[in-house]
Amino acid sequence: MKEKIKRFYFNYLWWIWQTILVLFSVFFMIFGIEILIKSYTLNNPFYFMMIFFASNLIILISVVLIAGFIYRIVGVFRLVHQKKKQSEDT
Repeated sequence: MKEKIKRFYFNYLWWIWQTILVLFSVFFMIFGIEILIKSYTLNNPFYFMMIFFASNLIILISVVLIAGFIYRIVGVFRLVHQKKKQSEDT
């Protein structure tokens, strides 16, 4: 039973979970870009600086998370195809 759950998770749920994480990261990246654009409409320089740097931090963290999730997805995808190729060769 445990082996079936593990196989189901790695065949289906892992890919769905990684896709959801990438989509959340893209959402926050777009949200950070929107905040950055809105920060240029502020009149108070202190508020501008605070919101400007906060939005850049949101964008930076989102881009790093997107890169990490995609790197992990590509690595697992290559590993799966190598295993399939080895099983076809033998």
